[in-house]
Amino acid sequence: MSRVFFLCLVLSVPYAQAAERPNVVFVAIDDLNDWVGCLDGHPQIQTPNIDRLAQRSVNFTNAHCQAPICNPSRTSMLLGKLPSTTGHYFLAPGFRDVQVTKDAETLFQCFRRHGYRAETMGKVFHGVADEASFDHVERSSGVRRQKEKLRYRQPGSHPSWDWGQVEIADEDQRDYHTAAWAVDRIPPLGMTEEPFFLAIGFHLPHVPIYATKKWFDLYPIDNLVMPTVLENDLDDVPPIAIDLSLNPTAPRYEWMAQSGEDVHAVRAYLAAISFVDHLVGMVLDSVEAAGLGKNTIVVLFSDHGFHLGEKKKWAKRSLWERTTRVPLLIAGPGITSGDRCGAPVGLIDVFPTLLDLCGLPEKVGLDGQSLRPLLEDVDSPWQHPAICTFGPGNHSIHSRHYHYIHYRDGSEEFYDHRNDFHEHQNLAKDAVCEELISEHRKWLPGNDAPMVPGSRGSDSPLYGESNGLQKAMKR
Repeated sequence: MSRVFFLCLVLSVPYAQAAERPNVVFVAIDDLNDWVGCLDGHPQIQTPNIDRLAQRSVNFTNAHCQAPICNPSRTSMLLGKLPSTTGHYFLAPGFRDVQVTKDAETLFQCFRRHGYRAETMGKVFHGVADEASFDHVERSSGVRRQKEKLRYRQPGSHPSWDWGQVEIADEDQRDYHTAAWAVDRIPPLGMTEEPFFLAIGFHLPHVPIYATKKWFDLYPIDNLVMPTVLENDLDDVPPIAIDLSLNPTAPRYEWMAQSGEDVHAVRAYLAAISFVDHLVGMVLDSVEAAGLGKNTIVVLFSDHGFHLGEKKKWAKRSLWERTTRVPLLIAGPGITSGDRCGAPVGLIDVFPTLLDLCGLPEKVGLDGQSLRPLLEDVDSPWQHPAICTFGPGNHSIHSRHYHYIHYRDGSEEFYDHRNDFHEHQNLAKDAVCEELISEHRKWLPGNDAPMVPGSRGSDSPLYGESNGLQKAMKR
């Protein structure tokens, strides 16, 4: 999981009040930050299908992932447990590969245990699908990337890091195959007696960021709006924040700016988002065409955000707003259309929310909270923060108006989003904010689980070099 695409839930009334249990269509989008129309993340983005879903949704505008990279974010969400609970902080190992979570029940297994049929295609888990979670796993097909890189050909660069316009037809690409499969599966699944849980995952706009001319033409390069980058933006952040966010596989900000490739990469990212939005529309149309809209929960989310130059950084792997914020919508019967909710919520809350909405028994041991009170009234009291973690001792705490970051060496950052949404001014040493900062410190996890054996993919001075980084980075 990272606009990532945020999580869209299409709500149905609970089983106790419905003639039959609702179906669930669960859509994951990889590396999508808040660049979707309904979150106002980029002034030129065109996402008509996500936006029409938002028009009949509660739009969670302060939603966050629980880890700023794919594996721990998805593991946390799908097990319903924080990284600080399980010890899964980095790109490897998988949750089935270590004793602490080897036998853990996933969201999908839980629904199967209660009579749902679960099927999947695409990137829902990090890497291949967890076979134990589904009745049927459809293997990904279609073209992933060019044989030769288009634009980022730096010696030693990771094979996935590239961007640009490709001649591969939309219909031949991997994500289109996933959407087409879902479109074909929804009608027959809706005709069975048992409710279904359909999970699909789109890889774009994750690198390589490729799209065809049709989508690039939406964003003429001559008037492209680029993210705002302050030259002194990192002057007031602690050194550990910079060390932690270093990504050895991503291009450096200075190279991107000096080479002019930053403009081409931003354009590719926008184009890829619009392509994925089209695929989302295919899935939503299939639900409606099959007559299932009134009794289907649709979940659409991103596993984390993505930097495109902000904070002088490309890629994810930070605790700043650009990486932690994700799209999250919940729409459907019983939900007031178009409401926006600024309460701090997380992907960790999806597991208990879906159980609640589908009338299934509460599962003991989940770290999240059901969002149902906010779905019924966006102004309902909400006392929980959104917590994102990147390695033991490094935590991001979001409240309704503030963002607090605590690092393992005791360093801190604090931002007032009412005046500084893009986090240009660190107020951690401002005496006026000390009481607020103290309140946010109380929400830090009480215990940081040790990293699970075989943890790798951090490649940070804080944790030592990762011997298996290239393998762990593969998607």
